[in-house]
Amino acid sequence: MTTTPAIVTVAITGNVTTKLENPAVPITISEQIESTQGAFEAGATVAHVHVRNDEGRPCSDPDRFAKLQEGLNKYCPGMIVQFSTGARGGKGTERSASLVHRPEMASLSTGSVNLGKVIYDNQADLVDVISAEILKYDIKPEIEVFDLAHLYNAVDLIKRGLVKEPAHVQFVMGIPGAMPAKESVLDFLLSELKEMLPTATWTAAGTGRFSFTCNKWSLSRGGHVRTGLEDNVMIDKGVLAKNNAELVAKTISFMPEFNRHAASVAESREILGLPPLAKSGLVAVA
Repeated sequence: MTTTPAIVTVAITGNVTTKLENPAVPITISEQIESTQGAFEAGATVAHVHVRNDEGRPCSDPDRFAKLQEGLNKYCPGMIVQFSTGARGGKGTERSASLVHRPEMASLSTGSVNLGKVIYDNQADLVDVISAEILKYDIKPEIEVFDLAHLYNAVDLIKRGLVKEPAHVQFVMGIPGAMPAKESVLDFLLSELKEMLPTATWTAAGTGRFSFTCNKWSLSRGGHVRTGLEDNVMIDKGVLAKNNAELVAKTISFMPEFNRHAASVAESREILGLPPLAKSGLVAVA
């Protein structure tokens, strides 16, 4: 039976998750490289990465991003590295300072939203600046949609030439104060996406207990998946995940039910419109 590839993104660390929640959360650069390598060998082909300072707090230090990128390119050859430019990592334009290192992808949040008790601040002018930096370095953005307006904002960025098509969109669901993890909500978002950005690829990512549920919704609708300790520290109810690789393996285990398979490095690059290995300068593991 022919199956359809599904890209697996692993969000290894995030800005918020700590070792108090799960000791397996990788904080240092060396921990992140080791954890990502395990996830890569388990089948993930995109690494969504953040960095922390010496106290374990989120930061946007370009040097730390560079060291992490270097390690991932060495130990996860061919894996697509996606830098975070999120608001929790820094203020203003420091959020995009790491883009000088030209990762193949970077996250791009296109609007502000309440995330629990905090405001995830993405003012329109700053979104324009970060978008322009992503464009300048020929990086493919992953458009982060935390609320409905963010999808329409992304369309506006494309119309103004700040984001290239085909777009890659991630719907983030299940965070209190933002977009609920409801199947009907995802279906509405996808109908809008099909109308406005018909060539776009997409992922649905759920947080916490919604993580695996959103994986299944996405797989059943032809989308891609995201997992990792940034989003979910549990492998089952009340059971902590041992590492990122375990979360990746469980996500991939759902795929046969939906006639999907974990996309290879080559397939992931083709789907996302990124250079094949021969042109990227990276070599996939055997």
